[in-house]
Amino acid sequence: MSLHLGIELDGEGTHPEAWRRAAHSPDRLLTGRTVADRVSAAENAGFTFASFDDSLLPPGADGGPVGRIDAVNRAAFVAATTSTIGLLPVVGTTYAEPFHTSSQLATLDYASRGRGGWIAARDTDPRVAGALGRTEITAPADLAREERDAIAVVRDLWDSWDDDAVIRDYATGRFVDRDRLHYIDFQGETYTVKGPAIVPRPPQGQLVVFGFDGQTDPSQVDVVLVSGATAGDIADAAARAKDSGATLVFAELDVALGAGTPAPSSGRLSFAGEATGLVDLLRTLDSHVDGVRLHPAVVDEDLPVLARYVIPALLRAGVAHRPVPGSTLRSTLGLDRPVNRFRAERLEESSR
Repeated sequence: MSLHLGIELDGEGTHPEAWRRAAHSPDRLLTGRTVADRVSAAENAGFTFASFDDSLLPPGADGGPVGRIDAVNRAAFVAATTSTIGLLPVVGTTYAEPFHTSSQLATLDYASRGRGGWIAARDTDPRVAGALGRTEITAPADLAREERDAIAVVRDLWDSWDDDAVIRDYATGRFVDRDRLHYIDFQGETYTVKGPAIVPRPPQGQLVVFGFDGQTDPSQVDVVLVSGATAGDIADAAARAKDSGATLVFAELDVALGAGTPAPSSGRLSFAGEATGLVDLLRTLDSHVDGVRLHPAVVDEDLPVLARYVIPALLRAGVAHRPVPGSTLRSTLGLDRPVNRFRAERLEESSR
């Protein structure tokens, strides 16, 4: 088995003072060039995907980011300038409108030629509701319901166009075959969605959906992200996730490879030290998980070390998986193209 390696590229890194050690002036963080350079470096290194965290808290809010560009916009910006790396923005499931989420992510998949993904995350900070003028959702059962419904709606909307719905019949002036578009008729406890989508079915059919262990229903996602304080905890969490029906399991790992930089306390497995030690840890995890998402303490210090030493060592050992140009994120991860739900139901009805 070989690991798929992802990297989180939000901000300057997970360390609170990472900005002090950035390779650029503070005013360059929120520029397209900084985002593009980092994603390009991650792609050239051989990472399977880059993820982009997000928050609906207003800039400068207590505990919130000083500044941030929307995660989907960051992923879309670099889509046309990359060719192999998967692009995974975080989009909340608690307050975001799933119809818009579906459209944004489908568009990302088109822009990246099938390398889009989605990390579905709950918005647990009540200040997010205040920022949007929404009623707070805090009860665990309600957060779970909103996440479950949001993922279901987004996935159904991606299936609401058949793969061959776009016909471009110039002789008759028709762009789509209306019989190949479908209402999803979703009825939830707090909202309903009629459909169909306003964007054709994504190139992958369904983007790769990531969820978090202990929160997301494994049957709704393609990849479950697991955390633990030790490698043993990761192994146990991965086994439980697999037993619960998870297709793929990725470990969350904080890394600090810069001199004197401690890994932050986040509840994730953490490593601070030399590159050789990280290689050994990743080789240990290889027998338990399908991939690892790395959270660098200081992006501008840790990413070069990962690119120059860690990934090459793992590739030589046959532990890391390097994406192939022209592949979709689904095919890179070994996931089959899903059957369109509504077309399958229609064919089943017609065969009766």
